[in-house]
Amino acid sequence: MSVIAPFPVPSHIAAVQTGSSLRAPQPVIFCTPTCTGAFLASLFLGPFPSLIPQTMSSLSTCPPEHGEEQPSPAPPGERPAATYSLYARTRLGYLFYQRQVKKARERYPHGHSVPQPYCFPGVKILPIPVLSNNYSYLVIDTGSSHAAVIDPSDPLAVQAAIEEEGVMLEAIFCTHKHWDHSGGNEALCQKHSSCKVYGSALDAIPQLTNPLADREKVSVGCLTFEALATPGHTVGHMVYVLDGGPFGSPPCLFSGDLLFLAGCGRPFEGSPETMLASLDVAMGLGEDTLLWPGHEYALECLTFASLLEQDNSALEQKLQWAVQQRQEKRSTCPSTLGEEQTYNPFLRTHRPELQEALGLWQGMGEDPDAFRARVLKEVRRRKDLYQAT
Repeated sequence: MSVIAPFPVPSHIAAVQTGSSLRAPQPVIFCTPTCTGAFLASLFLGPFPSLIPQTMSSLSTCPPEHGEEQPSPAPPGERPAATYSLYARTRLGYLFYQRQVKKARERYPHGHSVPQPYCFPGVKILPIPVLSNNYSYLVIDTGSSHAAVIDPSDPLAVQAAIEEEGVMLEAIFCTHKHWDHSGGNEALCQKHSSCKVYGSALDAIPQLTNPLADREKVSVGCLTFEALATPGHTVGHMVYVLDGGPFGSPPCLFSGDLLFLAGCGRPFEGSPETMLASLDVAMGLGEDTLLWPGHEYALECLTFASLLEQDNSALEQKLQWAVQQRQEKRSTCPSTLGEEQTYNPFLRTHRPELQEALGLWQGMGEDPDAFRARVLKEVRRRKDLYQAT
């Protein structure tokens, strides 16, 4: 079996560590639990011990997972933004990513969930559970054995799937720059020298070789992917849509941190208006579109949604199903965009029942989309304050 280095240090991170003149690392990220924050603060601020309490004060306000969705006890204000900035502009993000991967491999040697491969004539979609709740996806043209991977967080897990399936990796599609979605790029490119890395030039995606524009299409074997610009979570966030027509299947949306089952990513680098426009882009794909999200957040998102709409029968049924799935450690993806419109509060900003539950009413002369953005902002605020019990 081939061996792949678990953590080749990206060149721009290495530049910081060796003191070269290369630019500082641009990606990322993560909010950490206090204990991890202490570990990283001590690494980064070791020569300056007086700064560690200040750093820890900021880190202690953050949720334990990055992409969205664990609750934060922090009050509204600037501290979460300051912490995000700290991770986005220092090597702490990459160090935390390394620690995340190491701990996840120890805790979940076979992955955090039991995935269910989806097969259509000519195409196979294999979810790869990585870290504590992320998903990468290996998408295979079964006729040619050429494949693409979306958001390869853990290169060892992705490489194991590639070898087990016996396919040739042609492309990496990155939805955005955060390490839990892009951290495996360099190792996989070293292993697969002809592999190209696709994503937005607006995000500092590691190893990016082929920047994509909105609505640009890429072929991998007989597979055709379309990139859609969906800023908000990051300024360069993109989602990828697999055309299912040639295979007699619905379209497949690989949504990264734009959209989850019953949830939505935090707008770290965009306004509610920007996020709403991006969600509308996704919803324009059609109700039969299969949703393949970047995280396993279904249970928490559905539980939160049920507090907003207590009389939503579709939501109640989906929550009961998700409870059963997660008790058995089974993946909850995919859902469909049609389903999501019946229970995902971030996609129901136009629904009077949700607006009423939030105590919001459209003002006289208020633009409908401006009002929907106001509803989205309130749902987001409540989700950020939500504490799972």
